[in-house]
Amino acid sequence: MADVLTREVEMAPPPPTPRTINRRQRKSLTTYLLRIVVAGYLFLLVAWPVSLVAVNTFDDGMTSLRLLMEDPDVVVALRLTALVAVWSVVINTLFGVTMSLLLVRYEFPGKRALNALLDLPLSVSPIVVGLALVLVYGGRNGWFGPGLESAGLQVIFSTPGIILATTFVALPLMIRELVPVLQEVGVEQEQAAASLGANGWQRFWRITLPSIKWGIVYGVVLTLARSLGEFGAVKVVSGNVLGQTRTATLVVEEKYLNFDQQGAYATAFLLAMVSVACIVIVAIIRPKSHR
Repeated sequence: MADVLTREVEMAPPPPTPRTINRRQRKSLTTYLLRIVVAGYLFLLVAWPVSLVAVNTFDDGMTSLRLLMEDPDVVVALRLTALVAVWSVVINTLFGVTMSLLLVRYEFPGKRALNALLDLPLSVSPIVVGLALVLVYGGRNGWFGPGLESAGLQVIFSTPGIILATTFVALPLMIRELVPVLQEVGVEQEQAAASLGANGWQRFWRITLPSIKWGIVYGVVLTLARSLGEFGAVKVVSGNVLGQTRTATLVVEEKYLNFDQQGAYATAFLLAMVSVACIVIVAIIRPKSHR
C-alpha cells in the first residue's frame, strides 16, 4: 500500500509555481482582450451598420415595406434578382462540384495555373468583369455578340448577361468550400467501393456526395448571398432598364439617389434578411459535428 501511494505521489504533477500562475493569468487576460477587440470590430463593421438599416426600415412601421411591395417595378426587380440568384447557384454548384473533384482527385499539366485562375473573380473588380463581358458579348463590337444576336439571343442588356455576370463573380465560393472537404475525406472509401465493383456514378452518389453535402450547403449559402448582393458587374451588363433589367441592388441605388431613403433601406433590408435567414437555417439544421 505504501509503495502504491509513493508511486502516485511521484507520478503526480508538481504544484504550480508563482511564475506559472502569473503566466496563465497573463494568457487569460490576453485572450479576453482579444475577444473584446474582435467583438468590437465585428460590431462596428457588421452588426451596427446592418442594425441601422433595419432600424431605419421600420422607422415608420411597416409603411416603407408595404409601399415597396406595391411598386410594380420593384416587384419585377425582386423577381429578377431571385431568378438570377437561383440560376447562379445552380450553375456554380454543378461547375463547383465538378471542378473541385478535378482539382483534388486528378493530376494534370497546368493544374496550379487553373487553381490560381479560379480566384480571379475575387481579385478583379466587378466593374472590370462587367466591362470584359460587354467586350466579349456586346451586340456591336463584341466578339460573340453579333453572332448571338443574329441567332436571336441577346446577352448584354438582358437577363442572360446578368446571370453570366453574377455567376462569374460568385464562381470561386463553391470551389473553395469543397476542395478542403474533399482533401479531408480522401479516396479510401471510393477505392474500397471500386474494388467491390461500384462504377463512377455509384461511388459519387453513395460515397462522395454524402461526404461533401455540408460543404455544398455552405457553398450554396455563400453563392446565394453573393449573387443577391452583386452590384458592379450587374450595373454594367444590365443597362438598368426600369421594369426589365433593373435588379434589387440597382433599386437601392436608384431610390437612395432620388432621395427615397426609406425605399432604399427597405430594399436593402429584404436583401440582407434573405442572406441572414439562410445562414441561420443552416446553423440550426447542420449536425453538431460540423459546428
